Amino acid sequence: MAYQAEYIWIDGTEPSPLLRCKTKIVATGKQPGIWGFDGSSTNQATGSNSDCVLQPVFVCPDPLRGGDNVLVMCEVLLPDMSPHPTNTRRACSETAERFKSHEARFGFEQEYTFLQNGRPLGWPTSGYPGPQGPYYCGVGGDKMPGREIVERHTAAMLRAGLGIEGTNAEVMMAQWEFQIGILGAPEGGDQLWLARWLLFRIAEDFGVWATLDPKPILGDWNGAGCHTNFSTKEMRDEGGWDAIVRACEAIGEHVGEHVEHYGVGIEMRLTGLHETQHYSKFSYGVSDRGASIRIPWQVAQDKRGYIEDRRPNANMDPYVVMRLLMQTVCSSAEDAAR
Repeated sequence: MAYQAEYIWIDGTEPSPLLRCKTKIVATGKQPGIWGFDGSSTNQATGSNSDCVLQPVFVCPDPLRGGDNVLVMCEVLLPDMSPHPTNTRRACSETAERFKSHEARFGFEQEYTFLQNGRPLGWPTSGYPGPQGPYYCGVGGDKMPGREIVERHTAAMLRAGLGIEGTNAEVMMAQWEFQIGILGAPEGGDQLWLARWLLFRIAEDFGVWATLDPKPILGDWNGAGCHTNFSTKEMRDEGGWDAIVRACEAIGEHVGEHVEHYGVGIEMRLTGLHETQHYSKFSYGVSDRGASIRIPWQVAQDKRGYIEDRRPNANMDPYVVMRLLMQTVCSSAEDAAR
């Protein structure tokens, strides 16, 4: 007897990497082990030296095939077992280990847009639907195209044991969001990438493309982000308000460095309109969805908790975003303690 293990990895496509996958048949009683692939076909190697290695890092039940089958999130290595240049997970893991005493935790709000035949799902074949207003958290068949895909995706994440926390329709018609967390690093990135893979795979069955493009429709329409909720032990503890303010101030000193790595096309989304701060500016505030960093009202009331970095694009790499936030905030906290 045997089972199917779906190996999933991040390729080297630029400017935004793609997810790749292939199936391995594994004998019952054995665990999914190291495997390989042709890196020359994924923008990760040349044809004359094409072998790349898949190292399993996170395994969960396969909610699509069921049974004993599994999904296997992998990081990509070179044949000498060192991290491939496209492997952003390793640096995230090393940063998490360096700052493990701060117990950093993350939650992601992943927005995405359903497309079909080159247009947002449910939009008229020419022209535009009604303006934004009734779609956010809306209900009604004429306004909410894609709900059946969202329901299937949510059920799949639950069966897989991922940290799904909720879903909702977003501001633009055909735009949706799921939330996943509260997780440490790098596991938060492992689970978000797997959740993305499940979304793309399930959308296939409906003849629909789920895109992470941060601005799939130009004009007076909201873009798609991946707001990242972040906290450390110091921020969550009693009296954590000072640590929250210090974290915001520290992030404000690294605006260019963060924004540069928060997803391709960020200047098209962070315009200062549509619930964003301009990508070249920085601000933070309580309940302010036009700020770079929003401090939730409950956090301000409790004087402890977490912050929401509203800048990351829908197409951001969670391993990179987690690494930058840990590096910036935890380093600042350690400097302040000296």
